[in-house]
Amino acid sequence: MPRFTFRQLELFVALADFPTLSEAAASLHFSESALSQAITRLETAVGEQLCIRRKSRGLDLTPAGEHFAIRARALLGSAEDLLAEMSGATGTLKGPVKLGCFASFAASVLPAILGGMPKVHPGVEVEVVVGTHDELLPALESGRLDLAIVYDMELPTGFERRTIYETELQAVLPVDHPLAQQETVDLAQLAPEPLIMYDSSPSTANTHRVFADRGLRPNIVAHMPQIILVQALVGRGLGYGLLMSRPNWAPVTLEGLPVAVRPLTRPASRTTISGIWPAHGSLSPRARALLDFTVETFKAGTGGQPVP
Repeated sequence: MPRFTFRQLELFVALADFPTLSEAAASLHFSESALSQAITRLETAVGEQLCIRRKSRGLDLTPAGEHFAIRARALLGSAEDLLAEMSGATGTLKGPVKLGCFASFAASVLPAILGGMPKVHPGVEVEVVVGTHDELLPALESGRLDLAIVYDMELPTGFERRTIYETELQAVLPVDHPLAQQETVDLAQLAPEPLIMYDSSPSTANTHRVFADRGLRPNIVAHMPQIILVQALVGRGLGYGLLMSRPNWAPVTLEGLPVAVRPLTRPASRTTISGIWPAHGSLSPRARALLDFTVETFKAGTGGQPVP
């Protein structure tokens, strides 16, 4: 029966992260010809063309290659889990964990995770990918991520989840805005005001929904792909933002300008930040240790509010 090696699987799985064979070879410290030969031998062993290599148009996995990559990642992960279990028997976890984190709160949670996890599990190597739901969920499903920290909002079926902390929608206002003088603000008061929309899935749909539920329409004057840009424009007095509460954040823009954070009079969107993973799989000992540490670090009721 044709055989292949774990090294061949590792090389093939890595191809998906690069647009061309030459870039993959350079990153893997292989010559391009040696990498091409290794992939050809793997294709011969499995009896399928797994990728299409074009000098002018880069590298593409075939449908069979996409399927093989998913199964190969799972097989490599199982091998890592076996090593981790053996290491765990002596009280030490070792090896990589690939963690996805939703972009809007990544700066509020990742420093605490990356700063604290090595103190508890020094042998676990955490690799981080930051993105939106549209980017993180497919990466989870394909096995390119072990675990993701996301909003538990508009998630499709097929994911296990564990709550990390609670969060709710809040208004971010210029400090000299009349509404900033109130303890809470109502969506009806905000609707005619200029809204700096944080434009990212699922945040955009959630903002439209909370207004629609009240029979209101927001007055959107700008769409910004990053929260720091929303805050910066609010700090300049160009409008207000609607953002979910998050830990370890002071109400100050990158320019050092203060903003006012006010809860909504009728809480319009309460949800949780959760760790999720595919229901058809299981967390590796390393990923579970990372999730345990994250939950402990951001205990429900203490981690979801901005720093005053």
